[in-house]
Amino acid sequence: MANIQIDELREKLDDINLQLLDLINERAELAKEIGRVKKAQGINRFDPVRERKMLDLLSEKNRGPFDTSTLQHIFKEIFKASLELQEDDHRKALLVSRKRQPDNTVIDIKGEKIGNGGQVLISGPCAVESYEQVAEVAKAVKKQGFKMLRGGAFKPRTSPYDFQGLGEEGLKILKQVADEYDLAVVSEIVNPADIEMAVKYVDVIQIGARNMQNFELLKAAGSVDKPVLLKRGLSATIQEFINAAEYIVSNGNTQVMLCERGIRTYEKATRNTLDITAVPILKQETHLPVLVDVTHSTGRKDLLLPAAKAGLAIGADGIMVEVHPDPAVALSDAAQQLDIPQYEKFVDDLKASGLFNPAKVTPSTL
Repeated sequence: MANIQIDELREKLDDINLQLLDLINERAELAKEIGRVKKAQGINRFDPVRERKMLDLLSEKNRGPFDTSTLQHIFKEIFKASLELQEDDHRKALLVSRKRQPDNTVIDIKGEKIGNGGQVLISGPCAVESYEQVAEVAKAVKKQGFKMLRGGAFKPRTSPYDFQGLGEEGLKILKQVADEYDLAVVSEIVNPADIEMAVKYVDVIQIGARNMQNFELLKAAGSVDKPVLLKRGLSATIQEFINAAEYIVSNGNTQVMLCERGIRTYEKATRNTLDITAVPILKQETHLPVLVDVTHSTGRKDLLLPAAKAGLAIGADGIMVEVHPDPAVALSDAAQQLDIPQYEKFVDDLKASGLFNPAKVTPSTL
């Protein structure tokens, strides 16, 4: 007898659910029509006064058993969803979203294509210290057949007393060496005012983790015709990371690459915590190339190779690693940079893993 009563009650609930479904969708159609009228009349979609009146009316007519705060919460979600319906579907999808562009963005950097299936290795010293230092690393990069040379000319450091980089002089060194070895320069810019100057020297503008939400810098990078490598912020969510990329693309520059470089967590075994699952998420959510910086994420030479393998295995379009002729005397990040023999072994092991599919690699002997 009890089971029959429960079944009858559940059947009534099902009927009411279907009625609510019809009413909610009917309300949604009305909201969309109101949105079209507002757009035609140039009226703002969101009207807080009108929303307050609706909530007050619901509170006044509420007879329970739900309390007023619960009902207001439910209806505020309905209001929010209705407001989103009034948006143009084309505008709702971000420019960097796969909903907007299903095909991968492929970026050509001096003949090397990133984002079309092959993988790149970006190598170089943490900071530019001298012509001789950069040239020695460039020679090793060229010998391995790679194209991308990284180096910091402007160094945003945690301590104001640490080496801050050579500035424009460092960019000149990078440019000179890159021209001599036919390489492409990747270097970080930290000041929006320096973007115009930097494009004379670099092939890729890097925006570092500490500047991921420097919105004026993002806008400035978006205003030039130069590829941008955007690193994820130390504590940034994936959505915040994607929105930072949107700042660049929405200002006109579609040549954006994303770089997962580890995030700050409670764990101290590594410099940062490499969020390896961010790679496929970013590849699914956006059409932009995604790279992994194994140096800054781990901060440990013994973890560079396994981290690189993991990045490639999970779908990264490239790996970043720091290399210095003599890391022991480096002016920054001495403990985590590979020396030349270690770099050569790192590359050999990466190639031997079967995970690395170099993008347009042309081996060279010097």
